[in-house]
Amino acid sequence: MITQHPGFTRKGWLLFAVMAVVWGITYLFIKEAVASYSPPAVVSARTLLGALVLLPFAIRAGALRAAWKHWPWVLAFGLIEMAGPFLLLSHAETQLPSGLTGLLVATVPLFAVLIALVRGDRSALAPVRLGGLLLGFAGVAVVVAGPGLFPRDGASAFAIGEILLTALLYAIAPFVIAHKLSDVPSIGTITLALLAIGIGYLPAALLTQHEVPTVRSTVSLLLLGIICTAVAFVAFFALIREVGPVRAPLFTYVNPIVALILGTVFLAEPVTPGLIIGLPIVLIGCWFAATGGRLKPRAPAL
Repeated sequence: MITQHPGFTRKGWLLFAVMAVVWGITYLFIKEAVASYSPPAVVSARTLLGALVLLPFAIRAGALRAAWKHWPWVLAFGLIEMAGPFLLLSHAETQLPSGLTGLLVATVPLFAVLIALVRGDRSALAPVRLGGLLLGFAGVAVVVAGPGLFPRDGASAFAIGEILLTALLYAIAPFVIAHKLSDVPSIGTITLALLAIGIGYLPAALLTQHEVPTVRSTVSLLLLGIICTAVAFVAFFALIREVGPVRAPLFTYVNPIVALILGTVFLAEPVTPGLIIGLPIVLIGCWFAATGGRLKPRAPAL
């Protein structure tokens, strides 16, 4: 049975904004972390840090016991949302700029629409929503197509494939949450999945970490684990439950915009015409894709 979500509420937009910012800075932190940490070390440290932050809250709420009863699906979620994408992103960002990575990850909503169609949900084919999806992706392309964002010597086809596979996995994960783990306390699912993936990657992390990490990479890795993993996943689950698995990934359209704005503010990167033109296109596209052009969410049928 497919749960119908009428659209974005005020709470949904607030969670959307949180995810757009929190996962928008992820690409920058990964880029800094892989400068002196191996990709498996980044994945292991990031997930274990996130788990340690959430563990006391999960234990206090008694959520781990409930999550353990559904451990096969919790593990499946961890593999799809964390184990695969975190490693693929970390490895790809050793070869690709963060702006291009953000653009490719912004294809997540398109994959989500295709998955929803396969599952029998035809609402995503509504002309206004579909047009909003395409408009949002076009806006992202306008923003990140500026000078210095694409590799001058040609991007690695393998790395681009890694990011597109990541986008597909990110699109699948919300459906696992919505249809298999909806009755499980989110903090239990997140904590158990993070622990499993972090411990699973630990041997590879120890075997591949050959250099002494820099302070800058270590600080970035700490922020990646605490803010972009622990805090982000709690907000992500809440967003999926509020607006559904098809609309939830729309924040990936805004992530590269956030990354570019932070680079401009904190790293004095230039404000390109593409940013000025593309930013409103992205926001308008996201709004139409999320709401279908309605100012208020449609009341659910009784």
